[in-house]
Amino acid sequence: MIFLYRIITLLFYPIFVIIIFYRKIVKKEDKNRFKEKIFTSSFNIKRKDNTKLIWFHASSIGEFKSVLPLISELNKIEKNLEFLITTATLSSGNLATEELKKFSNVYHRFFPFDVGFLINKFLTKWKPSSIFLVDSEIWPNLISYASKKKINISLINARITRKSFLRWKLLPGFNKSVFGKFNFCLTSNLETSNFLGELGAKNISYIGNLKFVHKVETDYKNDLNNDFFKKKNFWFAASTHEGEESFCIETHLKIKKNIEKIITIIAPRHINRSNAIKNICNDFKLNTQILNKDEVIQDDMEIIIINSFGKLSNFFRYAKSVFIGKSLIKKLQKDAGQSPIDAANLGCKVYHGPYVYNFREVYETLKENNISQEITSQEELANYLIKDLSHKDKEISKYSEVMKNLSKKILNDYMTILKNTI
Repeated sequence: MIFLYRIITLLFYPIFVIIIFYRKIVKKEDKNRFKEKIFTSSFNIKRKDNTKLIWFHASSIGEFKSVLPLISELNKIEKNLEFLITTATLSSGNLATEELKKFSNVYHRFFPFDVGFLINKFLTKWKPSSIFLVDSEIWPNLISYASKKKINISLINARITRKSFLRWKLLPGFNKSVFGKFNFCLTSNLETSNFLGELGAKNISYIGNLKFVHKVETDYKNDLNNDFFKKKNFWFAASTHEGEESFCIETHLKIKKNIEKIITIIAPRHINRSNAIKNICNDFKLNTQILNKDEVIQDDMEIIIINSFGKLSNFFRYAKSVFIGKSLIKKLQKDAGQSPIDAANLGCKVYHGPYVYNFREVYETLKENNISQEITSQEELANYLIKDLSHKDKEISKYSEVMKNLSKKILNDYMTILKNTI
């Protein structure tokens, strides 16, 4: 079956090349580095003598951030290590350019398509000692060639959805030949542990979600709205989807009956909807500002709509309470939820709707520690927020200490396993 997969991906290689060139034209790929994904001549190999290379493949931003603490800790343990991080998205590549300035021994490259000759050449040239695939990055050619070359390859912070599991189950011989080659699997939830066992993986452990370990940015000196955050009474709705903004605006109106000068800040998941959200606010005759990058929040605004990509942590830093979106919409329930971890790390009380499939066990952990709360109505959310906003100061230390201890335990457990692997 792996032979058939290899033939199919080879036949599709010309199509992959066309897709990447098209994506480069529409500015969805790095204009200078897009060839790293499709041409062996663009792999840009850089290695030092007498070092071991550890390769992490982390598809996008969240996974990329999650491996940085592991690299920091591994650097403390052994001095002759180099690291390669591969990602797939343009945004993760841009982030890597900035984040990896902190390291002298970490390289970033875009992950080549899982085509046999590309992967074989990539492994031959980079010569990694160990490979760690992060989250749901299951690439059969990579796994097969690594095994043939006797390179340790493992799956960390693994997450397999039920939908993905059922697809793999349709190919029983193939899935065992793929998942059975992992040296070990560290999962991000118990459901994934069960799925991996049925798919033929071995040495499976659940020691917690690695994304709990991610350290959020804490430098806010250059934020133009610091004074606003410190002086005003506001709450924050993050990563909202269509339908949730109306819910938040109606919640705002209910809070306003008790707290006259309340301000609601909304950061939609897709900022191209900012004008549509403003139109909803206009229907309720609410003073509303669409806040673009590097703009100052105006006086007498009731609703602020964030219209730029950036660090939500700027708002988490000062907000006492945060509603995390993609959690109220029933039609999205099988792909629902956004990560609440950054908000919790920065001491926010987190509220969410009933649909959080993608982060179910994360929310369960937060709920156990009284950091998160499920809500189902505007009245319920408004009542909680009124209570939170009545506190003079943000109770950051209470929640942050819980998150710090959880992060420390997960990182220590990870390092116990990883340091015996490299």
